[in-house]
Amino acid sequence: MNKPKIAWITDTTASLSKEFIEQHQIHVIPLHVVINDTFYKETIDITAEDFYERMKNEEGKFQSSQPNVGEIVELYERLKADYDFGIAIHASSTLTGTYQTSVMAAEMAGFKLLAIDSQTGSYPLSFLVKRGIELIEQGVDIDEVVSQLNNLREHTRLFLVPSNLDQLHKSGRVSGGQKILASLFNIKPILSIEDGGAAKIKDKVRTEKKAFAWLVDNLKADLDTKKVQKVAIVHANDRAKANVLQQLINDTFPAIETELLMLITVAGVHTGVGTLGLSWVNE
Repeated sequence: MNKPKIAWITDTTASLSKEFIEQHQIHVIPLHVVINDTFYKETIDITAEDFYERMKNEEGKFQSSQPNVGEIVELYERLKADYDFGIAIHASSTLTGTYQTSVMAAEMAGFKLLAIDSQTGSYPLSFLVKRGIELIEQGVDIDEVVSQLNNLREHTRLFLVPSNLDQLHKSGRVSGGQKILASLFNIKPILSIEDGGAAKIKDKVRTEKKAFAWLVDNLKADLDTKKVQKVAIVHANDRAKANVLQQLINDTFPAIETELLMLITVAGVHTGVGTLGLSWVNE
């Protein structure tokens, strides 16, 4: 019996390298960022670096938008000619409608699709995609692959520390009063993607140094009972501060591999330039 031909699909919120995408022929659906009412496809029309430079230096509205359903229907029409079915792993359906749009497009195209809501984004989403491909290559039954990936969602961590509350205020996530108080007292909110993929303020600390200590303490707490092989340091175009955080992680946990990643722009739309974060998956 021939092995089924599987198409792998994700979106641009997954922090996958160009080399990995090409090697495994992954079909990446671009989300859109909107700058002063002009739409740009992530990674195609605008790079993350360019986006954050413009956010830093331009006035105006910076927003995000999910993909056009018609474009995904076209993709799935093409894929159904060459593949038996697809496995799509998308960013949290609580934060973007991409998962729902992908499912709807597959139905419209008549393309058999196993869709997984990762309930996260960035490094954890890339981890799920890589793990899924790995399991299929090992010959694991497809239902078991989906089950394992769904279980892994509960073990992902993604914490973000905005450098200020300007963008959270503009996007309506915090009030003007909260923004002023945070600025006056140098308060750093720590955002967490959890509880089915929602973004929540997990804690508030004074100063960036305390925010870094908070991140380290939470990683330590997981390491007491779980296995973590790799930690991703994410940043919104502030490599210097990201290097400081990476060095702290390397010094504190020398056995753990680290990687620097640019924060996906659809998250940066809300958290702003200079956001730093830490992400890992408990295995």
